[in-house]
Amino acid sequence: GEYFVASDVPAILNHTREVIFLDDGEIAVVKSDGYEVMDFAGEKKTKPVSHIDWSPVMAEKSGYKHFMLKEIFEQPRVVVDTFRTRVEPETGKINLTETGISDDLLKSIEKIVIVACGTSYHAALVGKFMIEELARVPVEVDLASEFKYRDPIVNDRTLLILISQSGETADTLAALKEGKAKGAHCFSIVNVVGSSLVRQSDGVLYTHAGPEISVASTKAFTTQLTALYLFGVHLGSVLGRISEDKARELVDDLVHLRGKMEQALKQDGAIQEIAKEFMHANDFLYLGRGINYPIALEGALKLKEISYIHAEGYPAGEMKHGPIALIDENIPVVVLITRNETYDKIMNNIEEVKARSGKVIAVAEKPDDDLLEKADAVIEIPSTNKFLMPIVSAIPMQLIAYHIAVLRGTDVDQPRNLAKSVTVE
Repeated sequence: GEYFVASDVPAILNHTREVIFLDDGEIAVVKSDGYEVMDFAGEKKTKPVSHIDWSPVMAEKSGYKHFMLKEIFEQPRVVVDTFRTRVEPETGKINLTETGISDDLLKSIEKIVIVACGTSYHAALVGKFMIEELARVPVEVDLASEFKYRDPIVNDRTLLILISQSGETADTLAALKEGKAKGAHCFSIVNVVGSSLVRQSDGVLYTHAGPEISVASTKAFTTQLTALYLFGVHLGSVLGRISEDKARELVDDLVHLRGKMEQALKQDGAIQEIAKEFMHANDFLYLGRGINYPIALEGALKLKEISYIHAEGYPAGEMKHGPIALIDENIPVVVLITRNETYDKIMNNIEEVKARSGKVIAVAEKPDDDLLEKADAVIEIPSTNKFLMPIVSAIPMQLIAYHIAVLRGTDVDQPRNLAKSVTVE
């Protein structure tokens, strides 16, 4: 027989779909004729074999130039996969029993803490906006690498949500251990089945994104946002914060999201032309307000990850407290502007950028003549409810980063110094 050792499932999909997951403190000794699992004391362990449903075809490029581009275009489908079996469109009901958190327990929760790293942290920031407005429960968001070092105030009235694509992120696992030690109830939002975070949590909300090969996360991010939206609507319903009619409306918006995402993807050609114009810039600034601010952070992270261009994401209202000093004709400013209560404020920010000779790339919902006149480039995105707009607006952010990186000749799928599963603290 053959045996393979890997830190993540996609690495071995072409060879086997039978997997044994090791827990902390365990060692696998692999020989030509078999293997043994033991703990650090030398005591042998019997480990179950898990079957992975992902197929090797899912880990192939399927005609796309890069895995990242393929995964960007898979997003409408995998978002549907994430909510399809969990919603009842006719009633607006959402079934999340897999989280291991009962409705009675949810009613006893006094606060929610979401912990994550990197792109998952940006999803958590969006989740805070969703949950607080839909369920009116206070939400804190922590970077996993900081969580355990600040002696967080959590207890048995706290719900700890941990987000990780791989389920093997060392800092997030350490945060889970810290939360459980303090009595918090814990569930994880994870993509990889059977991973360490899944096995150690009280329950799991799988994202069903399929294998994500590119180091820069795309479809895992939008499916994480989908999972958080499901939880926010469910919690709001359980606590009586949203009516049955409102829940039906929110679920209906989710059901129609695929078409909106496909519309956003049709801007790919236009975004490629915009990338040609701005590919030589050495610095980018990304601005957003409210629920769009984390998407500005994510857009900046994507660009710096794969193109190696310095980029910063900022709340647009904070631009005057520092970043405005950087703006000149050499800095493109990507501005996310959607039709919500902050629209006029964002337009003011655009005028401030233009007054300093800055170049504005607007990612906009229903751009009007005023915006079309002031911005140097406009990427139009379709409308949906404000909680789902981040899923739609993430797509042009991903495509901007992708096309600039391709034009600059970087290794898009495996950028330097980065790893898909960060298994060290």
